[in-house]
Amino acid sequence: MSSQVNDALGMFVFLSVELSVLFIGISLLVGVLQRHIPPSKVEALLSSSRGRGYLLAAGLGAITPFCSCSTIPMLKGLIRAGAGFGPIMVFLFSSPLLNPIVVVLLVATFGWTLTAIYVCAAFLVSLGAGWLLYTLGFERYVRGAGAQPATGCSASSGGECGGPASADVPKGRYNGLWREAWSDFLKVVPYLLIGIAIGSAIYGFMPMGLLEHYAGPDNAFAIPVAAVIGVPLYIRAAAVIPLAGALLAKGVGAGTVLALIIGSAGASLAELILLRSLFTLRLLAAFVVVIFSMAMIAGYATFLFF
Repeated sequence: MSSQVNDALGMFVFLSVELSVLFIGISLLVGVLQRHIPPSKVEALLSSSRGRGYLLAAGLGAITPFCSCSTIPMLKGLIRAGAGFGPIMVFLFSSPLLNPIVVVLLVATFGWTLTAIYVCAAFLVSLGAGWLLYTLGFERYVRGAGAQPATGCSASSGGECGGPASADVPKGRYNGLWREAWSDFLKVVPYLLIGIAIGSAIYGFMPMGLLEHYAGPDNAFAIPVAAVIGVPLYIRAAAVIPLAGALLAKGVGAGTVLALIIGSAGASLAELILLRSLFTLRLLAAFVVVIFSMAMIAGYATFLFF
């Protein structure tokens, strides 16, 4: 069996186990939080009509060390809790890109200047894109099945919708928690496995030498190519940064490297297939455009000024 097949199969098994455990674990955590925090509180804090909601969503994304796929359970929880559409999208854009682990790795690998360009591009584009999508009315492209009342308000939860969160949570409030998390997982597992299979095949068979050959520091056209290559891949930011460091050492341009990091960490084919269960194609296309634009802005800012 060739090394490419071994790499693809190994990645498929690894991602299937990792993402399944992450999805169920995060779903359970979100379910617990929903039973303690009333939907009215989430809605008030993350309202699309308040600028503070966008900043809080970006901050929430920055402190949640999720990869692009594992943001989906949290995203579903925010939708159910009635959070504003704009802040929800800010969280979706920022969560895989701005967490402290990624920022520390970037500083260690590339230094402060490239890290500052990366953080500014991810933060500002996330805020601007979330507000713009809300202003343009893209909220109507969220699938109705995702916008259900918070599961913490179900009859089995033992709590009252919109009521104050109590420090002493009745045992009955957790009834059905595992069932809800497992049900959510079963709904997305076909999308998950299809996305992982395609991403693993790309990971195993894509010749990275082509990127090294055509993406030198003087080639400005390599930046959009790197962004396009990055989006279909499923590589956690913590894993793509060492890879990007190796490419930079081999002569790949710094702008190209940043575009690859944002493209591959900010979106993935597996995430897009998962998001298809929540978003229509128009919103899905808008999401890809935002990540691609973010990668291009960071890449060309680096190309021009670094």
